[in-house]
Amino acid sequence: MAKTETGEEVAQPTSALGYEQARDELIEVVRRLEAGGTSLEESLALWERGEELAKVCRHWLDGARERLDAALATDTPTED
Repeated sequence: MAKTETGEEVAQPTSALGYEQARDELIEVVRRLEAGGTSLEESLALWERGEELAKVCRHWLDGARERLDAALATDTPTED
């Protein structure tokens, strides 16, 4: 999460996140949820953010899989 000048944490838009950033923030969200001690409203907000971050990670991983499949397909010799 990014911080404002006052030190307040602000979530970046998920569209601006790379895989590693989304994964690291998702790990932090899960850690905070597992630790407990948050209000119901904060827990729900964390859960929603976690869902968004998981979608970003899935998008990056799906794209990587497509690129790998394409690369492997071009390396496979065809029989004549």
